[in-house]
Amino acid sequence: MTKKALITGITGQDGSYLTELLLEKGYEVYGVQRRASMPNTQRIDHVSHPNLYMMYGDLSDSSNLTRILYVVKPDEIYNLAAQSHVRISFDKPEYTVNVNALGPLRILETIRTLGLKTKYYQASSSEMFGKVLAVPQNEITQFNPQSPYGLSKVFAFYITKIFREGYGIFASNGILFNHESPRRGFNFVTRKITLGLSNIKLGIQPKLMLGNLDAKRDWGHSKDYVEAMWKILQHDKPDDFVIATGETHTVREFVEGAAKHLDIEIAWTGSGLDEKGIDKITGKTIIEIDPKHFRPNEVDLLLGDAAKAREVLGWQPRVTFSKLTQMMIEEDFNYVSREAKLKNVHSEDRRFHIS
Repeated sequence: MTKKALITGITGQDGSYLTELLLEKGYEVYGVQRRASMPNTQRIDHVSHPNLYMMYGDLSDSSNLTRILYVVKPDEIYNLAAQSHVRISFDKPEYTVNVNALGPLRILETIRTLGLKTKYYQASSSEMFGKVLAVPQNEITQFNPQSPYGLSKVFAFYITKIFREGYGIFASNGILFNHESPRRGFNFVTRKITLGLSNIKLGIQPKLMLGNLDAKRDWGHSKDYVEAMWKILQHDKPDDFVIATGETHTVREFVEGAAKHLDIEIAWTGSGLDEKGIDKITGKTIIEIDPKHFRPNEVDLLLGDAAKAREVLGWQPRVTFSKLTQMMIEEDFNYVSREAKLKNVHSEDRRFHIS
């Protein structure tokens, strides 16, 4: 019998890759998307499959969730929907908590009241560790969130455990560290870097404004991480798993790695808010620091220990940090080039071949 999977947040980066994976495995996939005045399905518009069904829903509407789960009766639920931007969570804390914390509670309570025999995956986050109390971080490391986003994810993590232990629901948490791809949202620092550098290379913008260059993150590829989500729900019992590469790199290293693939070498001068990145070939300042991009509470270091996932699930990341930056900068350089041509601003003397 064909398995049915329900994905909230299907229009996001992870949702699109997970959709592709599950369809390849023969699932019927039911995607829940928020109703919006503008189209927001660009990440999955390329997926044309008879086993993909889209429906409107919202994690803030429990009656709507109840209707969807009653109709679909999924074998697996992947809750990926969230207000997923840490910086924005400081500006919209109430909305963040309503969606990220109470949303999972509404789904789990619906599973319980309807008596559904379904497996539930909760997208937890490395931001729950916040100002870390141990390095690296694993499944038993104490949480210390430093943002409304991180705190909302801590609630979701524990409510998942409570429903698992209290009601016997197959409910698991995947504590995913930073994972990127060419499908990452434009307002995340990695896409801001790859888009900004591409624009600079093409002469479309003069410089890129960034925040904390020394923040260290454990960066992987989304496609590897959605495979881990699937493996978590195929495990014989519900459990919690850290998913990470086990390597840490600074934002500065991400900038340098992406720039290298555009044949840009950056020299850094100054310090603190006065630090600048200078293109060694042109001598122009192309990176500057803007305090508005700093968080009220900074998280300086996140480094995951995925030993449990490797040993229990047989999972490991495939895409290296260097390959990730290359994939993202190549995709965005091509994207910016196409957009520039459409706007008639891409001149012949700015042509560039990515190495």
